[in-house]
Amino acid sequence: MKTLITGASSGIGYELAKIMSNEGHELILVARRKDRLEELKKQLKTKTKIIQMDLSDIKNAEKLYSLLKKENVEILVNNAGFGLNGKFIETDMAAEMEMIDLNVKTLVILSKLFSKDMVKKGSGKIMNVASVAGFIPGPYMNIYYSTKAFVLSFSEALAEELSGSGVTVTVLCPGMTKTEFDKVAKIKNGMFKYGMSAEKVAMLGYKAMMKGKRIEITGCMNKLSVCLRKFVPRCLMTRIVAKIQSV
Repeated sequence: MKTLITGASSGIGYELAKIMSNEGHELILVARRKDRLEELKKQLKTKTKIIQMDLSDIKNAEKLYSLLKKENVEILVNNAGFGLNGKFIETDMAAEMEMIDLNVKTLVILSKLFSKDMVKKGSGKIMNVASVAGFIPGPYMNIYYSTKAFVLSFSEALAEELSGSGVTVTVLCPGMTKTEFDKVAKIKNGMFKYGMSAEKVAMLGYKAMMKGKRIEITGCMNKLSVCLRKFVPRCLMTRIVAKIQSV
């Protein structure tokens, strides 16, 4: 199956590319860092096309679709995204607008354009990478948590809309994962070293997507935390997150 993965130069996207290549998928990998993509391509077993593109510029989302609309993309993995830690009144607004464009707008544009083609064919799969952060408010990472809440809600709704069309939508919700995320987000408390490996998260996401599962929360502790939020007052949960994020 021909598969498009965004944000494939590191972390979960990088590991998904390796897993899907081992499973026989033909790949199209998109990221800003061409050198990383070229390095990854050398490790893969199946036909792979790499595209250097900055998807935080939303004009590039439609450009990417235009480049690939005749490629018969059967699986779309919207993995590209980043976060930013700090007080909302102090963080860089330009970076936050870029985050919203990448984490939300680009994901919506690619989902809309490719899902239309998939529905016409009567088959296809979309996986959107959200986070357990999407289930709760996130002081000191306000915009990131909010973008992932959008991705979670959007993906669940789209999955229902496309029910019966032959197209499935899976939203992957990992917790802390050992990637470059914490470095990019300027998180300095060192907690991410205790996270799940990107390889394991990617494998859980891949299996869930291939089964057509709507939501995949990775790890028992993450599943438990999502369940517990139903019994903990929202204001208390927000204070707990604030304490963790402000360290």
